[in-house]
Amino acid sequence: MGYPFAVLLPVFVAEVLHGNAITLGWLTGASGIGALVSAFSLAIRKSVAGLTRMLQIAAAILGGSLILFGTSHTLWLSLALMCFVGFGLMQSASVSNTIIQSLVPEDKRARVMSYYTMAFFGAAPFGSLLTGALAHRIGAPHTVVLTGAFCAAGALWFTFELPKVRAVIRPLYQQMGLLPARDIDLISGVQEPTL
Repeated sequence: MGYPFAVLLPVFVAEVLHGNAITLGWLTGASGIGALVSAFSLAIRKSVAGLTRMLQIAAAILGGSLILFGTSHTLWLSLALMCFVGFGLMQSASVSNTIIQSLVPEDKRARVMSYYTMAFFGAAPFGSLLTGALAHRIGAPHTVVLTGAFCAAGALWFTFELPKVRAVIRPLYQQMGLLPARDIDLISGVQEPTL
């Protein structure tokens, strides 16, 4: 739901921000800066511990930023929000990819990732088509607010499902040796007493 916002950026530039191609370039660049910060934050991670929490936070950042971007009418605020949108979008996509690849056995990884890629990139054109049709009926700002609300609702839903997800992931990570013993205790919320 959050990915097709880029389709509506030219409409925002022309109708909401009253800008031109340079304004569009600034907005796209701001989104790229957020994505770059996201990539660096993932590159410095030493473990997969905490990625499910980061997925929840990233989806909430993406949803909240899109809602605020849809209501913004000033360039400087829109640029700042685009940084958060880029961060949330890249973080959500990369963390999802990392979690899936870390859970799948090596002999099935290529097949699973082909399904993931097909679902992720194959759904984007349909989302863009739906977003364009919706923007035609209710306007670009309302459409972005609505898609942001769906992203935020997805983050909220994931929050309630997170204990179940962790219960499934934790034993798999323990078997693979991807989760050090001290991180297992931190994730479960129960810390062993130190002597």
